[in-house]
Amino acid sequence: MIVFIDDSGDPGFKLQKGSSQIFVIGCVVFDDELEAEKTAVAIKELKRRLKFPDDVEFKFNKSSRKVRESFLKTINPFAFKFRCLIIQKRIVRSEELRQNKKSFYSYAIKLLLKHNGGSIRDAKIRVDGSGDRNFRRSFVAYLRKQLNSAQRKIMRDCKLVDSKENVLIQMADMITGSIYRSYQIDKKDSVVYKKIIQKHIEDEWRFR
Repeated sequence: MIVFIDDSGDPGFKLQKGSSQIFVIGCVVFDDELEAEKTAVAIKELKRRLKFPDDVEFKFNKSSRKVRESFLKTINPFAFKFRCLIIQKRIVRSEELRQNKKSFYSYAIKLLLKHNGGSIRDAKIRVDGSGDRNFRRSFVAYLRKQLNSAQRKIMRDCKLVDSKENVLIQMADMITGSIYRSYQIDKKDSVVYKKIIQKHIEDEWRFR
């Protein structure tokens, strides 16, 4: 099992000064790594059909409606699940989470993976992100402590990866962006993208 994680919105809490009102963290779950590889090939072939340079990545916020729809229709035939957590920031009370973006981000990923309904087990976790060696080490140690126990093992290993070099992280970005857009009811395309990949959405959990 291999899981790819990305987010949409931002982790800031300056809600009156431009920070997003919601934060969405989402994961693409493949039960079979071969299926993941086939999906990655299809995404790379789409990039060639669109005549994109190899170093251009698919990002929801930088894509046209046509590209978003083409991407989602390309991945739709493959076998994967998508789970996400929707956080309305105004209801977050913890000062640590509100003031420390890294703590908030780590906490959101922990919640997403821990409350998985039994569908994520002994998985390789790949997260979009960077950071110095100390942050990477503490982030992975935090997840391992929070997710694994003698009774159950959710995470086999975890790596922070560069989205430019990983089209399946780009896939997580495109789907998570689609979910985020569905909450922007003032946008004309708010219902378009989620509808395309609806069958893959296993859980859309709103933080309470």
